[in-house]
Amino acid sequence: MGRHKKGEVPTTAKVLPVSLNFYIAIEDKYKAFNFERYLKSGSGRAFLNKHFLSN
Repeated sequence: MGRHKKGEVPTTAKVLPVSLNFYIAIEDKYKAFNFERYLKSGSGRAFLNKHFLSN
């Protein structure tokens, strides 16, 4: 998280300040990579909006 807050990560550098709202720990790095890829898809964004981002 420190690198994100310092602006060292290109993906988040343009949207500073950032804050961590929740995280998911996945032991298998391949499953974690696939889950992250899913969350960035249309279906994954809909899932996030429905379950985590709605107020």
